[in-house]
Amino acid sequence: MNKNNIQAAAFFMLISVTGFSLMDLSVKWTTATYPIGEVIFFRMVFGLIPLFLVVPKDRWKNLLATKKPGLHFVRGFAGTAALIAIYASLHYLPLAQTVSLTFASPIFSTILSIVVLHEVVRMRRWAAIILGFIGVCVLINPFSAEFSIYMLLPLIFCFFFGIVSISIRKLSETEPTYLVALYFTIFGTIASLLTIPFFGDWQLPASSFDFLILSCVGIFGGIGNLALTSAFKNAEVSIVTPLKYIGLIYAMIFGYLIWGEVPTWNTYLGAVLIVLSSIVIIRREVILNKNIQPETLAVNR
Repeated sequence: MNKNNIQAAAFFMLISVTGFSLMDLSVKWTTATYPIGEVIFFRMVFGLIPLFLVVPKDRWKNLLATKKPGLHFVRGFAGTAALIAIYASLHYLPLAQTVSLTFASPIFSTILSIVVLHEVVRMRRWAAIILGFIGVCVLINPFSAEFSIYMLLPLIFCFFFGIVSISIRKLSETEPTYLVALYFTIFGTIASLLTIPFFGDWQLPASSFDFLILSCVGIFGGIGNLALTSAFKNAEVSIVTPLKYIGLIYAMIFGYLIWGEVPTWNTYLGAVLIVLSSIVIIRREVILNKNIQPETLAVNR
C-alpha cells in the first residue's frame, strides 16, 4: 500500500470523525428542545442528501431491489433502536462520557458473533473483551453516588450496534453499501414518525438556526458515513481505525466549551481501557483475515 493511499485514508477518516463529532454536538444541542423522534427524523431525511450522491446511475430504476428484505428489517430495527439509545444518552450524559462508552461496540459485536455466527474466539480476544468490560465498569462506576441509570444507554446502543454489525456482515454478501444505508434510512424515517402519538410535542423549528442545527444532524452524519467508507477503500482497517478515537478529543473540547463539562478521573481511565480493548479486537480480526465491513467499525449515529 503506497504512501498516497495512506494519506488519503487518514484524510477521509479525519473528515469522518469530524462529521460524527459535529453530529453528536448537534444532537445534544437539539434534544434539549426537540423530542428524540423528531431529531431522528431530521437525521434520516437530511442524511439522504450525501447518500444519493453515491448511488450509481444504472440503479435508479430498480433502486430498492433486494434479495434480503427480512435482514434489512433486522438491520433497520436494530439501527433505529441504537439511535434512540445514543441520542437519549447524548441528552442526559456528558458528551465525553457517552462517546467513551460507545467505543465498547466492538466488544458487543464480538460477543454476538460468538452467539449468532458461532465464531471461535481465542485467548487474546477474550482478554480484550474482559479488559473492555473492566473499562466500562470503571467509567460508569456503578457503586458510586454519581452513577445514573442513563449510563446504561450507551451500552444499550452497543448491544444493538452489535446486531447491526452482524446483519451488515450478512447483507454485504449480496447488497451494496448504499442500499443497506438506504433501507435503514427508510425504516428510521417511518419509525421516527410513529413516535408522534407517544411523544406528541413535535414542533416546527423555532428559528432558522434551529432548522440549521437539526439539518446538520443528518448532513454531518451522512458525510461521516461516506468519508468512513472512502477511508477504508484507501487503506487497511488496522491503519486508519485508531484515528476514530480522535472523536473523544472532540467530545471533551465541545463538552467543555459549550456545556462546561469536565471529565472525571474514571472517565479518562475507563476510556483508555475501552479503547485499548477495541484496538486489540480489531487488530486480531484483521490478522485472522476476516472480511470487516466499514460500517461494522463505525460508531454510526
